[in-house]
Amino acid sequence: MPEPLRLGLAGLGTVGIGVVKILQNHAALVAARAGRPVEIVAISARDPRRNRGADVSAYAWEDDPVRLAMRGDIDVFVEVMGGSEGAAKAATEAALAAGKDVVTANKALLALHGQALAEAAEAAGRTIRFEAAVAGGIPVMKALTEGMAGNALRRVLGVMNGTCNYILTRMETAGLPYATVFEEARSLGYLEADPRLDVGGIDASHKLALLAAVAFGTRVHFEQVAIEGIERVSIEDIRLAADMGYRVKLLGVAQMTGRGLEQRMSPCLVPADSPLGQLPGGTNMVVIEGDSVGQIVLRGPGAGEGPTASAVMADVVDLARGFRVPVFGVPARALSEAPPAVQPAPAPYYLRMTLVDKPGALAKVAAALGDAGVSIDRMRQYGHAAPEAPVLIVTHKTTRDALDHALAAFATTGVVVGAPVALRIEAV
Repeated sequence: MPEPLRLGLAGLGTVGIGVVKILQNHAALVAARAGRPVEIVAISARDPRRNRGADVSAYAWEDDPVRLAMRGDIDVFVEVMGGSEGAAKAATEAALAAGKDVVTANKALLALHGQALAEAAEAAGRTIRFEAAVAGGIPVMKALTEGMAGNALRRVLGVMNGTCNYILTRMETAGLPYATVFEEARSLGYLEADPRLDVGGIDASHKLALLAAVAFGTRVHFEQVAIEGIERVSIEDIRLAADMGYRVKLLGVAQMTGRGLEQRMSPCLVPADSPLGQLPGGTNMVVIEGDSVGQIVLRGPGAGEGPTASAVMADVVDLARGFRVPVFGVPARALSEAPPAVQPAPAPYYLRMTLVDKPGALAKVAAALGDAGVSIDRMRQYGHAAPEAPVLIVTHKTTRDALDHALAAFATTGVVVGAPVALRIEAV
């Protein structure tokens, strides 16, 4: 019988216990698919006495994950502790130095330290696999590095945070304001301990930075992602967008343009009948566009015990088979240093504003848009009671610079009440 692949598992939270359950419940199936047995040898977590819903008594215990990473009787270090610094980073570095491959679900660690860790892994003749770090159970990294290896990739975009998609979907279907649904999500345990990681777009932006690196062969630069969360999305905008045939999604987009590498995470409008527009609840979706294959759509659960542990095991099985690729698809030192795009590519925009209800008000707004080089595609005025009138405008494609120039000019017209809302409309 072939020698088993021996795992050291750091972290016994939701994902770690999911990995334990898969190997306990499907050991024979995994061995058949991997061509050799896969077994957990040792584990590490904060509290050895905690009841986690699975029997871990057969595994050696290490209080320190760094010591676990350096054990001579493990081949692969599986890191599912989380956190971009501290124990997760130290243990991952120790594992690579000790000649171990690493499988991780830690998007923050790789988004912030991916280049250095990739260089360390490849210098040691090892690799880091991170399918579980991006979009949970969706095999998007395999799609990028294997299924679409013959394509020059044009764009990667998607909904990458299930909590935000739940909140936006719930706002629309129940007609509830953001604050109400936010508290509901908190009570259901959907939010991170620091909710800004979810609703502020940070969690999803970590994933986007990793996708961009793999898709375009560039070094990971999380700090270059333009991030805007969903905190300012109002129920009014969700209703009006739906009336115009759109839905609001927290959308991550990465594309290489003549302006440089564009990476942005922000609330956008997408057509309601598009795959992204029809994406419900806590589901994730990643759309990949290549020059040969065109567009493919990957949809599935983006988090949770089973889906994320499933992605961890996909990487473990590849290593058991002896299949290795560079961390980001090409050798780390060959990754290019792409300049960040200063401005996003042109797009149509949704504008909502309140005007003083008097003759010539719309004309002044239209003139301000025209002076900035922004043309109007559609305009709609809703029923109202004087003295103010709500107005919705959809522009033709324009640059954000031109739009910002128009928005600044609105303030001088004397007819726009308060600050207009501007949301990008993404073609999907």
